[in-house]
Amino acid sequence: MEPEILSQSFKIFNDLRLKGALCDVEFVANGVNFKAHKIIMCGCSSYFETLFTSGWNVKGKREYVIPGISSEALGLIIEYAYTHTVPITVDNVESLLTAADQLDIPEILQTCSDFLEDQLCADNCIGICRIADVCYCPKLHQSAFRFILENFTEVASTSEEFLELSLPQLCDIIERDELNVRQEDVVFDAILRWVMHEPASRKAHISMLLPKVRMARMNIEDFMRTVKNNDLVKASEECRVIISEVLKSIYELEINVPPYSDFQNPLTRPRLPSAILLATGGSTDSPVNGIEAYDTRVDRWLDVTQEGDIPCAYHGVVYLKGFVYYIGGCYDGTCLNTVSKFNPITRTWHQVAPMLSRRCEVSVATLDGYIYAMGGFDGHGDLKTAERYDPETNKWSLIKPMNDWRSDASATTIHGKVYICGGFNGIEFLSTAECYDPLTDQWTTIAPMRTARHGLGVIAFNDKIYAVGGSNGLESLQCVEAYDPLTDRWRAMAPMFTPRCNFGIEVVDDLLFVVGGFDGFKSTTKVECYDAETGSWYRAHDMGIPRSGLSCCVVPALPSIVEYAAPRESLMSTQ
Repeated sequence: MEPEILSQSFKIFNDLRLKGALCDVEFVANGVNFKAHKIIMCGCSSYFETLFTSGWNVKGKREYVIPGISSEALGLIIEYAYTHTVPITVDNVESLLTAADQLDIPEILQTCSDFLEDQLCADNCIGICRIADVCYCPKLHQSAFRFILENFTEVASTSEEFLELSLPQLCDIIERDELNVRQEDVVFDAILRWVMHEPASRKAHISMLLPKVRMARMNIEDFMRTVKNNDLVKASEECRVIISEVLKSIYELEINVPPYSDFQNPLTRPRLPSAILLATGGSTDSPVNGIEAYDTRVDRWLDVTQEGDIPCAYHGVVYLKGFVYYIGGCYDGTCLNTVSKFNPITRTWHQVAPMLSRRCEVSVATLDGYIYAMGGFDGHGDLKTAERYDPETNKWSLIKPMNDWRSDASATTIHGKVYICGGFNGIEFLSTAECYDPLTDQWTTIAPMRTARHGLGVIAFNDKIYAVGGSNGLESLQCVEAYDPLTDRWRAMAPMFTPRCNFGIEVVDDLLFVVGGFDGFKSTTKVECYDAETGSWYRAHDMGIPRSGLSCCVVPALPSIVEYAAPRESLMSTQ
């Protein structure tokens, strides 16, 4: 009954305030007067308690001018004191946050911070970071600053707020290891945009900003054309010295390829990756628990296996809402229905609800916050059933069965639908493919692949669905084809270097990676990536563990990203 009684009491107090009855204080902001009750305002904020009870308070004083706060914000705060609710909008959030900070009202401060965090975008992230600094909202500041780093390319090229950064603020951003840029020319272009906004006063800063660019990481032709021959750079004596150092560093980087010797030099030091590719489990002679993390910025794998990691092969792995899920697979000759989730920050494991069916060689995908598990082998036969997991309720539920029995197939999602391709139905290897629409709970057959295959990798990439590698029952395949959902057609793409089946596949940094697998003779460590812009495959650094039947997922930027990246000594202060 207590909350109900309190609610009724405050409703009475508010009615009295609105009538001006029994009010013993009047606030003034920007010439607007507000009546209230001192005892209610003391319950709202320690600021008002001090104002009315300290030794500086004048006995009998009724009117108080509140400086630095808009009348609208003060009105909302007084209303909050009586109703414990406050309407926050894009138009009033900044003034309300400032007022809540000045008047020491942590509940409104937190609510405004949460609202602004949800509103973060390239146009406002710098302004929100600045507001969070002024009002001391450390969590909001951290979120806004991280947004700037993760979305730097867009922020630096489009944001008007970026142009108003001070020199120390710009330096603090571009010197960070966490700055998410694939190419360092993005950083140089950002510096030029900032300088040319106020060239008269900012040209002199070019020599201070230029060393923050990891220039020795740039393509040599691009460096010579865009940096060395830039008029601002050529006009600065200090910059000419820096350019000489860069050329020396590029030369040393090319002749000395040891993994981490260049990390000491700020001109060659690689940025931290914006996301980590995890390769999990798999088999050589038996299932392994090995987890390796791939650092795209330096083309290196890091073994992050720890005691307690789960040995598994021919399982599915997805990343969803902060967790890595291991789904089904096999261990010690047993097909599994178990599902475990891994917290990559705390590195802890938790069992969640098991699937309704045992599924080895299962196909998995995520869509709209759900995990889909399709087909597979249950120890007795191949499956056409499919089920969906809701992490909010920790429950699996059956969806419409597929049109074909499929084990050792592969699945992905694009345009709001789940696609599954290839596999084995117990009799033959499949070229068929189908898609699931969650709105209608129906599977629809699409055009078949050009090649029947199982153990393939299927991934959405560059608005197409890529079917990569696999086996035709006689040999592992190199061939690749891409499906256009708009035309319902497949077309051949450039083949991989290495034939492989039962490998890991993922997209990181706009590159399609294939990892490990069986090459027709043995489990391999070989890794390669496909660039849609060039239409070509490129070698990447080998994994440390040869394995097939593994599964991959991409984990976005983490607070603990350094634990999954190639070692870098800490040169920068933490934010």
